Amino acid sequence: MSAAIVRVWDPVVRLFHWSLAGAFLANYFFTEEGEDWHRWFGYYAVAWLAIRLVWGFVGTPAARWADFWPTRARLGAHLRALIAGQPYHRLGHSPLGALVMLLMMTLMLGLGVTGFLMEEVDYFWGADLPLEIHEFCANGLMAVVGLHISAALFESYRLRENLPLSMVTGKRRKLSEH
Repeated sequence: MSAAIVRVWDPVVRLFHWSLAGAFLANYFFTEEGEDWHRWFGYYAVAWLAIRLVWGFVGTPAARWADFWPTRARLGAHLRALIAGQPYHRLGHSPLGALVMLLMMTLMLGLGVTGFLMEEVDYFWGADLPLEIHEFCANGLMAVVGLHISAALFESYRLRENLPLSMVTGKRRKLSEH
């Protein structure tokens, strides 16, 4: 098996990834709800979600939704490979990785919407539902982040490739065809 190094993750994808990770971790661990910093980190994250949404249509090949959208066929092939203990090497997101990424983005958007409702919309002042949804999204996202990190480390071991490093450098190992 020979390998070549190729650029996969463009700067927009990497900035999106690390910006959302930083904003979420800052708000989850270091800021208090209602504080200015908490609010601004939330707006920053939602702005990056909007950028990533657009980038999924106009960005580089690995960033495009069509490249990695987790269809039933793609998910089935990936699951069969995992169950059989076979490698499932893709340059971009794996189907299960894409599913987790979409779930994390949805939860982050839920945080942004409920945070906005709690702070900016008079109708919801004093109502507990937006706060409960906000807390559910935050705790759910933390659980999914743990799954994401564990899966990245597991797949790094399984594929013998440092996947977290690829989100820093933008480069991955491309397997040659046999």
